Amino acid sequence: MGLDVLRWALATCDAGQRVVLASVVTTSGSVPGKAGAKLALAEGPTWVGTVGGAGLEERVKEVMLGRLHASGRPMGEVLTYGLHRGAKGYEVVALDSLCGGRVTVSIDVLHPTPHVLLMGGGHCAVAFAKVAEQLGWRTSVQDSREAYADAAHHPAAAERHVNSVDEFLAAENATTLARFSDILLLGHDHAEDRARLHGLLEHLNAAGLTPGQSGAPRIGCIGSRAKWTSFRDGCLEAGLPEALVEAVVCPIGLNIGAETPEEIAVAVAAAIMAAEAGLAPGEPTWRDAM
Repeated sequence: MGLDVLRWALATCDAGQRVVLASVVTTSGSVPGKAGAKLALAEGPTWVGTVGGAGLEERVKEVMLGRLHASGRPMGEVLTYGLHRGAKGYEVVALDSLCGGRVTVSIDVLHPTPHVLLMGGGHCAVAFAKVAEQLGWRTSVQDSREAYADAAHHPAAAERHVNSVDEFLAAENATTLARFSDILLLGHDHAEDRARLHGLLEHLNAAGLTPGQSGAPRIGCIGSRAKWTSFRDGCLEAGLPEALVEAVVCPIGLNIGAETPEEIAVAVAAAIMAAEAGLAPGEPTWRDAM
């Protein structure tokens, strides 16, 4: 059972979802779950495995759900439960149970590795893919031009989609797009990027999701003020909710004066790192308090 739980947890995390894993570390006395028992929980909520059932499992699930929906990158913890109402001791959580034993459970949070879809495989996409590879992130690429989505340009790509924007979007929906942490619109053609943005937002809107919300990728668009104004107005005229459109990031990357593809790649990667950590760039550091 433990191996099945771990396989499910890793597969779910690999699909882009945060997973919280509970493992029984030690037990003493009469307890419902034995050392090594595991429970994995993901969005839904869906779960696999057990740490013993009954009141213990419900309390553990409450903690796990808190970690699942916490902002930023929540860390794990170790909790000890006394399985009777009068249980006492250092950091012991008393439960209304007749078992009488004690269980120590570790809670671990598995964060998915960023998987960034590059829609447009040109110079900025190539530069970003190189930075992402150094960070251990995954990238995929979509381009209507075969030469810009091939193995020569994107040797490390997890997925390569050589097709039109309409063909790509027809094969996707909000659920499948959730495998990406971020989608960057980097196309050579404004019309293609406009169609990408509109189609992606339509998919998310149909599912009641907003870019960057749990279960939905962040969406970023490279471009000028004029480009974004045109894209924004077009989406609003098409009837997409303003809150949905405003959740799109444009321009992309931290404001560090980036100009070259390589500089833009660093700026965008840094912005994604901050978003993953739930931090706002420019927040005070420990030195600011001195």
